[in-house]
Amino acid sequence: MDEVKKIVTDIKKGNSKPIYFLMGEEPYYIDKISEYIDKNVLAEEEKGFNQMILYGRDVSIEDIVSNAKRYPMMAERQVVIVKEAQDLSRTIEKLVDYVENPQLSTILVICYKYKKIDKRKKLYKAVAKNGVIFESKKLYENQVADWIRRVLGGSNYSIEPKAAQMLVEFLGTELGKINNELEKLKLIIPKGEQITAEKIEANIGISKDYNNFEL
Repeated sequence: MDEVKKIVTDIKKGNSKPIYFLMGEEPYYIDKISEYIDKNVLAEEEKGFNQMILYGRDVSIEDIVSNAKRYPMMAERQVVIVKEAQDLSRTIEKLVDYVENPQLSTILVICYKYKKIDKRKKLYKAVAKNGVIFESKKLYENQVADWIRRVLGGSNYSIEPKAAQMLVEFLGTELGKINNELEKLKLIIPKGEQITAEKIEANIGISKDYNNFEL
Protein backbone atom coordinates (compact mmCIF):
# COMPACT_ATOMS: atom_id res chain seq x y z
CA MET A 1 0.00 0.00 0.00
CA ASP A 2 1.48 3.33 -1.11
CA GLU A 3 0.39 5.21 1.99
CA VAL A 4 2.14 2.72 4.26
CA LYS A 5 5.31 2.94 2.17
CA LYS A 6 5.27 6.73 2.42
CA ILE A 7 4.89 6.65 6.21
CA VAL A 8 7.78 4.19 6.57
CA THR A 9 9.98 6.08 4.06
CA ASP A 10 9.42 9.37 5.87
CA ILE A 11 10.39 7.78 9.20
CA LYS A 12 13.51 6.25 7.62
CA LYS A 13 14.52 9.70 6.38
CA GLY A 14 14.13 11.14 9.86
CA ASN A 15 10.90 12.96 9.01
CA SER A 16 8.81 11.46 11.78
CA LYS A 17 5.73 13.12 13.24
CA PRO A 18 4.85 13.53 16.92
CA ILE A 19 1.68 11.48 16.57
CA TYR A 20 0.55 8.58 14.41
CA PHE A 21 -3.13 7.74 14.71
CA LEU A 22 -3.62 4.35 13.04
CA MET A 23 -7.26 3.36 12.71
CA GLY A 24 -9.61 1.23 10.66
CA GLU A 25 -11.12 -2.17 10.03
CA GLU A 26 -7.97 -3.96 8.77
CA PRO A 27 -5.48 -4.50 11.63
CA TYR A 28 -2.68 -5.81 9.37
CA TYR A 29 -1.35 -2.42 8.27
CA ILE A 30 -1.84 -0.90 11.71
CA ASP A 31 0.40 -3.64 13.10
CA LYS A 32 2.92 -3.21 10.27
CA ILE A 33 3.39 0.52 10.91
CA SER A 34 3.48 0.25 14.70
CA GLU A 35 5.92 -2.67 14.55
CA TYR A 36 8.20 -0.71 12.24
CA ILE A 37 8.26 2.22 14.66
CA ASP A 38 8.75 -0.15 17.59
CA LYS A 39 11.77 -1.82 16.00
CA ASN A 40 13.46 0.97 14.08
CA VAL A 41 13.06 4.46 15.52
CA LEU A 42 15.27 4.05 18.59
CA ALA A 43 18.56 2.24 18.94
CA GLU A 44 18.44 -0.83 21.20
CA GLU A 45 20.41 0.94 23.93
CA GLU A 46 17.91 3.82 23.93
CA LYS A 47 14.76 1.72 24.27
CA GLY A 48 15.06 0.87 27.98
CA PHE A 49 14.32 4.39 29.16
CA ASN A 50 12.66 5.83 26.09
CA GLN A 51 10.25 3.30 24.62
CA MET A 52 6.96 2.36 26.23
CA ILE A 53 4.17 0.01 25.18
CA LEU A 54 0.77 0.73 26.74
CA TYR A 55 -2.55 -1.08 26.31
CA GLY A 56 -5.85 0.74 26.05
CA ARG A 57 -7.61 -1.56 28.51
CA ASP A 58 -5.03 -0.75 31.21
CA VAL A 59 -4.60 3.02 30.90
CA SER A 60 -6.55 6.26 30.71
CA ILE A 61 -6.07 9.15 28.31
CA GLU A 62 -4.48 11.01 31.21
CA ASP A 63 -1.91 8.21 31.61
CA ILE A 64 -1.08 8.36 27.91
CA VAL A 65 -0.65 12.14 27.96
CA SER A 66 1.48 12.00 31.10
CA ASN A 67 3.85 9.49 29.48
CA ALA A 68 3.91 11.36 26.18
CA LYS A 69 4.92 14.59 27.93
CA ARG A 70 8.02 13.03 29.46
CA TYR A 71 11.37 14.10 28.08
CA PRO A 72 13.67 11.42 26.63
CA MET A 73 16.68 10.28 28.64
CA MET A 74 20.05 10.25 26.88
CA ALA A 75 18.29 10.21 23.50
CA GLU A 76 16.75 12.68 21.12
CA ARG A 77 13.32 11.09 21.15
CA GLN A 78 11.05 8.73 23.02
CA VAL A 79 8.40 6.41 21.59
CA VAL A 80 5.05 5.68 23.23
CA ILE A 81 2.90 3.04 21.52
CA VAL A 82 -0.69 2.54 22.67
CA LYS A 83 -1.99 -0.82 21.50
CA GLU A 84 -5.69 -1.75 21.48
CA ALA A 85 -6.53 1.95 21.87
CA GLN A 86 -10.06 1.20 20.63
CA ASP A 87 -10.75 0.19 24.24
CA LEU A 88 -10.60 3.93 24.97
CA SER A 89 -13.20 4.86 22.35
CA ARG A 90 -15.49 6.53 24.88
CA THR A 91 -12.80 8.97 26.02
CA ILE A 92 -10.48 9.18 23.00
CA GLU A 93 -11.56 12.76 22.22
CA LYS A 94 -9.86 13.85 25.47
CA LEU A 95 -6.59 13.37 23.62
CA VAL A 96 -7.25 16.49 21.56
CA ASP A 97 -5.55 18.96 23.94
CA TYR A 98 -2.30 17.02 23.76
CA VAL A 99 -2.48 16.54 20.00
CA GLU A 100 -3.01 20.26 19.48
CA ASN A 101 0.25 20.92 21.34
CA PRO A 102 2.28 17.69 21.27
CA GLN A 103 5.67 17.05 22.84
CA LEU A 104 7.92 17.24 19.78
CA SER A 105 10.51 14.85 21.21
CA THR A 106 7.86 12.13 21.58
CA ILE A 107 6.50 9.85 18.88
CA LEU A 108 3.06 8.80 20.07
CA VAL A 109 1.48 5.90 18.18
CA ILE A 110 -2.22 5.20 18.70
CA CYS A 111 -3.37 1.79 17.39
CA TYR A 112 -7.14 2.17 17.09
CA LYS A 113 -8.26 -1.07 15.46
CA TYR A 114 -11.66 -1.87 13.98
CA LYS A 115 -12.89 1.68 14.61
CA LYS A 116 -12.52 5.19 13.19
CA ILE A 117 -12.68 8.63 14.71
CA ASP A 118 -15.13 11.15 13.31
CA LYS A 119 -13.58 13.40 10.66
CA ARG A 120 -15.78 16.23 11.86
CA LYS A 121 -14.40 16.17 15.41
CA LYS A 122 -11.51 18.21 16.81
CA LEU A 123 -9.29 15.20 17.39
CA TYR A 124 -9.27 14.13 13.76
CA LYS A 125 -8.53 17.67 12.60
CA ALA A 126 -5.75 18.10 15.17
CA VAL A 127 -4.05 14.84 14.18
CA ALA A 128 -4.33 15.74 10.50
CA LYS A 129 -2.65 19.07 11.24
CA ASN A 130 0.14 17.96 13.58
CA GLY A 131 0.69 14.29 12.82
CA VAL A 132 -0.33 11.40 10.59
CA ILE A 133 -3.79 9.90 10.47
CA PHE A 134 -3.93 6.57 8.66
CA GLU A 135 -7.05 4.58 7.90
CA SER A 136 -6.48 0.89 7.25
CA LYS A 137 -9.43 -0.19 5.13
CA LYS A 138 -10.63 -3.76 4.80
CA LEU A 139 -9.96 -5.22 1.37
CA TYR A 140 -12.88 -6.59 -0.60
CA GLU A 141 -12.74 -10.31 -1.27
CA ASN A 142 -12.00 -9.75 -4.96
CA GLN A 143 -8.92 -7.65 -4.02
CA VAL A 144 -7.27 -10.15 -1.69
CA ALA A 145 -5.89 -12.57 -4.29
CA ASP A 146 -4.07 -9.68 -5.97
CA TRP A 147 -2.72 -8.61 -2.55
CA ILE A 148 -1.38 -12.14 -2.04
CA ARG A 149 0.39 -12.01 -5.42
CA ARG A 150 1.97 -8.65 -4.60
CA VAL A 151 3.14 -9.73 -1.15
CA LEU A 152 4.71 -12.91 -2.52
CA GLY A 153 6.20 -11.05 -5.49
CA GLY A 154 8.01 -8.76 -3.06
CA SER A 155 9.71 -11.87 -1.63
CA ASN A 156 10.56 -13.33 -5.05
CA TYR A 157 7.77 -15.87 -5.13
CA SER A 158 4.93 -16.32 -7.59
CA ILE A 159 1.60 -18.01 -7.05
CA GLU A 160 -0.79 -19.51 -9.54
CA PRO A 161 -4.20 -17.77 -9.64
CA LYS A 162 -6.03 -20.91 -8.53
CA ALA A 163 -3.81 -21.17 -5.47
CA ALA A 164 -4.28 -17.52 -4.49
CA GLN A 165 -8.03 -17.84 -4.77
CA MET A 166 -7.91 -21.05 -2.78
CA LEU A 167 -6.25 -19.21 0.12
CA VAL A 168 -8.97 -16.57 0.05
CA GLU A 169 -11.71 -19.21 -0.04
CA PHE A 170 -10.24 -21.02 2.95
CA LEU A 171 -8.82 -18.18 5.08
CA GLY A 172 -11.16 -15.30 4.29
CA THR A 173 -10.08 -11.68 3.92
CA GLU A 174 -8.14 -11.12 7.18
CA LEU A 175 -4.69 -10.14 5.91
CA GLY A 176 -2.81 -10.97 9.10
CA LYS A 177 -4.15 -14.52 9.06
CA ILE A 178 -3.28 -14.94 5.39
CA ASN A 179 0.19 -13.48 5.90
CA ASN A 180 0.90 -15.98 8.69
CA GLU A 181 0.17 -18.85 6.29
CA LEU A 182 2.30 -17.26 3.57
CA GLU A 183 5.20 -17.04 6.01
CA LYS A 184 4.84 -20.77 6.69
CA LEU A 185 4.94 -21.49 2.96
CA LYS A 186 8.04 -19.33 2.51
CA LEU A 187 9.86 -21.38 5.14
CA ILE A 188 9.15 -24.57 3.22
CA ILE A 189 9.19 -23.63 -0.46
CA PRO A 190 12.48 -22.41 -2.00
CA LYS A 191 12.58 -18.77 -3.03
CA GLY A 192 11.82 -18.22 -6.69
CA GLU A 193 9.46 -21.16 -7.01
CA GLN A 194 5.80 -20.87 -7.90
CA ILE A 195 3.32 -21.68 -5.14
CA THR A 196 0.68 -24.03 -6.45
CA ALA A 197 -2.60 -25.30 -5.03
CA GLU A 198 -0.98 -28.71 -4.55
CA LYS A 199 1.86 -27.21 -2.47
CA ILE A 200 -0.63 -25.31 -0.31
CA GLU A 201 -2.64 -28.46 0.32
CA ALA A 202 0.52 -30.43 1.14
CA ASN A 203 2.09 -27.85 3.43
CA ILE A 204 -0.53 -25.86 5.32
CA GLY A 205 -3.36 -28.31 5.65
CA ILE A 206 -5.88 -26.78 3.29
CA SER A 207 -7.82 -29.67 1.81
CA LYS A 208 -9.89 -29.80 -1.33
CA ASP A 209 -12.75 -30.72 1.00
CA TYR A 210 -12.71 -27.08 2.19
CA ASN A 211 -12.61 -25.24 -1.10
CA ASN A 212 -14.31 -25.08 -4.44
CA PHE A 213 -11.37 -26.19 -6.56
CA GLU A 214 -10.41 -29.52 -8.00
CA LEU A 215 -6.76 -30.04 -7.09
